[in-house]
Parts: sequence; structure tokens; C-alpha cells
Amino acid sequence: MNKKYALVILSIALIVVVISFSATGASETVVVSSHDNGTVNKARGDDFTVKVTFKNTGETDGNWSVTAVFEGASWVWKGTVQNLTLSAGSTKTLTWNGVVPTNATINSVARLVVYYDDSFKALDWWIHVVPSAELSILNSNVQ
Repeated sequence: MNKKYALVILSIALIVVVISFSATGASETVVVSSHDNGTVNKARGDDFTVKVTFKNTGETDGNWSVTAVFEGASWVWKGTVQNLTLSAGSTKTLTWNGVVPTNATINSVARLVVYYDDSFKALDWWIHVVPSAELSILNSNVQ
């Protein structure tokens, strides 16, 4: 008898999970696409620009609250939240300007993540913090 109830509960849980994934996928009408990718070397305090193109793949107009964030283990940068309104099938590029934090750890990396409403997408863009100091040998002498 206990096995019967366990099977029923497991079946109901599985149905709930499938329905929630279906509902979540159906409500995603904005596409965040990054055709380019890579790692950009920046020193502490260096400026950078983030440009992300969005498309409304739904059938009606949509409005989203969007921000770009670089997230890493040792530093985080968060762009200003922007409102994005797109008609069905339309695209628009949003731009954020930022600065690598002056306390960012040398050789650390942070990944670009775009947040919109209750969703997010991690893109394949990274900032690698490099040292801004360079050592040059000006003179040597051996006797």
C-alpha cells in the first residue's frame, strides 16, 4: 500500500515539474543573443562598454527591466537598470558603460550576465583583470 502512495506522489510531482518547465518556457519572449564571445583584458580602473542586442520573439508588445552584470569570485560590477520596450519581432541594442573596480584582484575574471525581470542569461564574455604595472630593465652591469 505504501508503494502505491509513493508512486502516486512521485507521479504528481513529476507532472508539476513538467508543467512548470512548460509554463516557464512559454513565457520567455525576449531573446538575449551573443554571437560574439571572448575574454577582454582590463586593468583596475579601466573603462569598458557592454552592448547587448535583444529581440522580442513573442506575438505582442513586451516590456522588461534589464541590467548587465559582471560577476566573479572576487569582484562584481552592476550596470544601471534599463527599461526595454519592444513590439513583436523588434530588436534593440542596450548599452552600459562601466569601470573595473579598483579593488579587483589581479588575474581574476568576471563573467557577463544579463538579468531581465525574473530571468537571466550568462553570456560568454569575460573581463580578465591584468596588472597595469610593467617592469622594464633600463640598465645592467656585470663586473
